[in-house]
Amino acid sequence: MKLYLQLAWRNLWRNKRRTLIATTSIHFAVVLALITRSMQHGYYDYMIDSAVRLYTGYIQIHSKGYWENRSLDESLILTEAMCNKIKSFPKITTVTPRFESYSLISFKNATKISPVFGIDPILEDSLMQLKKKMIKGEYLSHNSEGILIAEGLANILKVDVGDSVVIYGQGYHGVTAAAQIPIQGIIKFILPALNNATVYLSLPYAQWLYSAPDRVTSLSLMIDNIRDLEETKTFLSENFQDEYEIMDWAELMPELVQGIEVDNASGIIMLFILYVVIGFGIFGTVMTMTAERIKEFGILISVGMKKQKLMFVAALETLFVSFIGALLGILVSIPLLYYFHVNPIYLSGEMAEAILAFGFEPILPFSVKPGIFFAQASVVFFIALFTAIYPVTVIRKLEPVRAMRK
Repeated sequence: MKLYLQLAWRNLWRNKRRTLIATTSIHFAVVLALITRSMQHGYYDYMIDSAVRLYTGYIQIHSKGYWENRSLDESLILTEAMCNKIKSFPKITTVTPRFESYSLISFKNATKISPVFGIDPILEDSLMQLKKKMIKGEYLSHNSEGILIAEGLANILKVDVGDSVVIYGQGYHGVTAAAQIPIQGIIKFILPALNNATVYLSLPYAQWLYSAPDRVTSLSLMIDNIRDLEETKTFLSENFQDEYEIMDWAELMPELVQGIEVDNASGIIMLFILYVVIGFGIFGTVMTMTAERIKEFGILISVGMKKQKLMFVAALETLFVSFIGALLGILVSIPLLYYFHVNPIYLSGEMAEAILAFGFEPILPFSVKPGIFFAQASVVFFIALFTAIYPVTVIRKLEPVRAMRK
């Protein structure tokens, strides 16, 4: 076996130009496949991460029936024992209580209906980085009795820091919730849907305003690794499912899951077409290399080398070329994909507008998950190996005398 490996390896480097052409062909195929798949998976991961940070968290806990009705009457009482029990599970990194309602926001003759979020300012900042989005005024504290208002909504109402807006809505069990609240700060969201509507109050003040002391509408939970999602959900279900509904991000945002599945299916079709092109490219290179060596094969057989051994050596040569090409493709791709993972591509024009319409920042990050590298390199490697059938078949049918005349 060692002799065959040495023979195949030395054969490769007898004609360096031929070997370099073959390895370069496979190397470019691996790089192209990795860029395509990394871009696609990176964008999916970005969409999921953005959605859970802005809207839902990876898991939410509500009172039974809240998600269906979205009523303050279905809110839950947040107890210290409940929080401690949730935080005792090591996979859960953040537990963020939220109080959510819809109300009329008015200033002089301008009125707009908006979602009103009662938040824990510190926890919400760690989740959404709200402080970085501040463009005027001061951020909320735990006992603030002011309001944070999004820039777009402030422009609609024509208000600034220091003005007071009127909130008018319905509180717990139908109690009227109305107050004139000073604007403490203005925040800016990139997403128009958030920027034109969102307002924040501190959680205690929102509970007081809507006559719902100690109540929240949801608990948003974050975890470090999405692979821990099922284990975390099982823990929560075992402890809280009798009283509360436990929903993960996929259940909370089915339209996002559906969109990813449809896009992924179209991406797989495109990738399959790319593999076909790659396969024909590699096959063309192997066919040319085989044609150049017909006379060499004829001489080797005529001096006594058995066809089976020659076929084995030719297959080993293809194996070496495929492995080197795939390995080079991975090594070249790692710094390239990592750069675009850290520095996402910012989109512009119609594509950016289309992405903004879906509620996401128009950037295109790349994924650097190890599975993508191994999966794409493996597929191209096996495609290259498959092309070894051609030289093996040629050698099996070879007639030495005719081959030596070529």
